[in-house]
Amino acid sequence: MKAIITGTTGQDGSHLADLLLEKGYKVVGTTRRVSVDNTERIKHLLNNENFELVSADITDGSSVMNVLQKHDDAVEFYNLAAQSHVAESFKQPGLTWDITGKGVLNILQTLIDLNMHHVKFYQASSSEMFGASFDTEEDIYKKIGTMEKYQDENTKFLPQSPYAIAKCAAHYMTRLFREGYGLHASAGILFNHEGPRRGETFVTRKITKWIGDFVKSGRSDNFPQLRLGNLEAFRDWGYAGDYVEGMWMMLQQDKADDYVICTGETHTIREFLDVAFKHVDIEDWSQHVVVDPKFYRPAEVDYLRGRNNKAKEKLGWTPKHSFQDLVKLMVDHDTK
Repeated sequence: MKAIITGTTGQDGSHLADLLLEKGYKVVGTTRRVSVDNTERIKHLLNNENFELVSADITDGSSVMNVLQKHDDAVEFYNLAAQSHVAESFKQPGLTWDITGKGVLNILQTLIDLNMHHVKFYQASSSEMFGASFDTEEDIYKKIGTMEKYQDENTKFLPQSPYAIAKCAAHYMTRLFREGYGLHASAGILFNHEGPRRGETFVTRKITKWIGDFVKSGRSDNFPQLRLGNLEAFRDWGYAGDYVEGMWMMLQQDKADDYVICTGETHTIREFLDVAFKHVDIEDWSQHVVVDPKFYRPAEVDYLRGRNNKAKEKLGWTPKHSFQDLVKLMVDHDTK
């Protein structure tokens, strides 16, 4: 079988390409043409005879059409391309909309225009779409007197950033083409997922990369401090390598649907710092970290904790790595 993956050079795209190749697929990965080498995450795949990297841009409808016409024998299409940095979306809202929002419409419409109903489509949706919205587990409240907050497939969206708004539009567009045109189009509402391949501007990798550089410096007293924003934001963090398996499972279902992929746990950035620094034998990290207001978002998302009951029951998917496993994996990678 052949699959097309947009955003192949990113964290998720590279993990998904690995997974599909292991399963015997031929994989066509797309990347935007840039003047610098952006293939670091997929260097190990470039000589694989079952992997092909092509230049394409989902903001350009003709570019999408060219890829699909050339690879009309593809049976799965995974859209992982996006301007995916939330903070950056406030600085570049138009670009974020064009890639993360409108780009999805270009793909879906092209599938219809080319009558490629045989292609199963996956859209990478995001927990950021929930924003400040959550539901509560009333049964737990009755038992222990505290209200446990969560988000699942039925929680309303209340996006708090241009990125999240663009993701909402793409999510609803995916549903429209599923219900209106009969496409096998599924969306995975993925909560934060990290790993050694995470971009260095994202807070988790920023932390572990700093620790790695600090350790390599010999733990110098003159080493620049780590500057972060809100340390009290709660996130549901999982391992990206686990989450791409959920993507694949969605497209193996007879009926397309939307699924939350998460761990079901939530931890603050402060907790992430605790585990990361303790892994290199630093109990008190306060002298190494500075809270800098410039890293605060204009509109913060304070709490995310997913509930993955549907993915467990219908897909048989569960995360394999714990929060502590994830943090230690990233610290080990960056200290080496």
